[in-house]
Amino acid sequence: MHSRCRAASGRSLPHTRTYPMKASQFLISTLKEAPADAEVVSHKLMMRAGMIKKLGAGIYNYMPMGLRVIRKVEAIVREEMNRAGAVELTMPVVQPAELWQETGRFAKMGPELLRIRDRHERDFVIQPTSEEVVTDIARQELRSYKQLPKNLYQIQTKFRDERRPRFGLMRGREFIMKDAYSFDRDSTGAQASYQAMAQAYRRIFDRFGLKYRAVAADSGAIGGDLSEEFQVMAATGEDAIVYCPNSDYAANLEKAEALAPTGPRPAATSNMQDVPTPGKSTCADVAALLGLPLDLTVKSIVLATDEINDRDELIGTRIWLLLLRGDHDMNEVKVGKLPGLDLGFRFASEQEILEHFGCKPGYLGPVGMKKPVAVVADREVAVLANWVCGANRVDFHRTGVNWGRDLPEPDLVADIRNVVAGDRSPDGRGELAIERGIEVGHVFYLGSKYSRAMNATFLDEDGKPKFFEMGCYGIGITRLPAAAIEQNHDERGIIWPDAIAPFTVVLCPIGMDRSVQVKASVEKLYAELIAAGVDVLLDDRGERPGAMFADWELIGVPHRIVISDKGLKDGQLEYQHRRDTSATRVEVAQMSSWLIDHLDR
Repeated sequence: MHSRCRAASGRSLPHTRTYPMKASQFLISTLKEAPADAEVVSHKLMMRAGMIKKLGAGIYNYMPMGLRVIRKVEAIVREEMNRAGAVELTMPVVQPAELWQETGRFAKMGPELLRIRDRHERDFVIQPTSEEVVTDIARQELRSYKQLPKNLYQIQTKFRDERRPRFGLMRGREFIMKDAYSFDRDSTGAQASYQAMAQAYRRIFDRFGLKYRAVAADSGAIGGDLSEEFQVMAATGEDAIVYCPNSDYAANLEKAEALAPTGPRPAATSNMQDVPTPGKSTCADVAALLGLPLDLTVKSIVLATDEINDRDELIGTRIWLLLLRGDHDMNEVKVGKLPGLDLGFRFASEQEILEHFGCKPGYLGPVGMKKPVAVVADREVAVLANWVCGANRVDFHRTGVNWGRDLPEPDLVADIRNVVAGDRSPDGRGELAIERGIEVGHVFYLGSKYSRAMNATFLDEDGKPKFFEMGCYGIGITRLPAAAIEQNHDERGIIWPDAIAPFTVVLCPIGMDRSVQVKASVEKLYAELIAAGVDVLLDDRGERPGAMFADWELIGVPHRIVISDKGLKDGQLEYQHRRDTSATRVEVAQMSSWLIDHLDR
């Protein structure tokens, strides 16, 4: 029993009519070797399997085999979005700059926003997303609270002019995305819309048959706690996903927290003294030289914040010293939320460091500075005693440093570090683990950011205008197949989950052009499967068995049936799932019903 073939969700595919398809009619263009510029597995295999063809940097033709995968992804997404009450529309790829100027994004977005002009010298953008356009629709069409809530979505081409497009469809410039936008009368309604979308996303990703995690994500400058990323787990993923194996806690690295340290701080037991550390400017080197654990060392990171007046002139600079344990790294997102640093910061220049510490980086510390600075201690550093830091002179460090005795308590204590594997989960239910993931979806509570900027209001029950409360929800339609391949492949090629395979079943007749029995048997089975609604392809190209099997293993069709004279003499056909190492023999008369029972339907 090939139970591995069944999707974990048990959900059926959208009901679509299956049309006959033979390989001789289709376009199959496999390659023995991947192009030299293909870097990751998914890029290599999609190119070799003839699913995509490069047209330009980060721009690809979706070939027929790849397009079938994309259409299946779209069908599942569309069905679940409709089931959740969202309404489909399509917004233009080319959008007037005026709308983007209303929100300020026309000027603020970097070069990833492709700006163009028409023959009349009017500014336009090639959409990377559609908050402005959908908000413009809402302010024209949704005039009363009685029309709310509404959720509008599209499946549409996007363009982001990536500085370095790479990894094929994983980080291309042109791509297809499903973006949805909810409109509500208040934050309570908006949160309900958000939760409805979050649940719809779980149903969508369950149906894809992929291993994924929904993780808490940082909300950026907008603020708030309602933001989740959907990550397909893969060793090649760009994102670090933090989770607790013993609980539901999961977050991306930017957002993740460890359990706060408990006090009290140990008592001072060592005298502070300067010790020579010639040429040792890193915490790891200092700890090794002194024979101390790395977690007793403290690293110094110096930041600066600039005060700008209304004329965009610099009128002042404040220097900040951030202290972290030597075995920890700074989390810039967390730092960017601290009071005083939340309007933007930069790393201090070497001249600014010399002015405040009298020493070059590598030997800095919070004791004996030349000028006062704002001291921020990570909460792990705040409970340390007898620690080691730079002595503010080259080739020297201080040991036995203690808060209160040797230096004042820090100006601010906060969680400013990245978690590491083995940290205690913030819910106290075990240790944190870290896996790599590929972001394929994101749900986000926007609030009134765009409605306020564009004066998008409706009349509430009291007859007064109010700004819409909004949410946005994206799924990378063309990124998802690449993520699926990163998670499902072997040395022979792709292994598609049934739900998004270009074809669910391939029939491989051996000697069809020479054997009347093989031709009759495969045509009969083909007709039965078509009639049953199975997405099946008949390979009638007359290829040698080895070449034919290699093509379908590379392309990754999950179910293969081989029809041969030898098998027919025994009254049997051979079935093999793409993950199987050997074939299963099935009686000819039973093959249709047996196969249908083994599909993820």
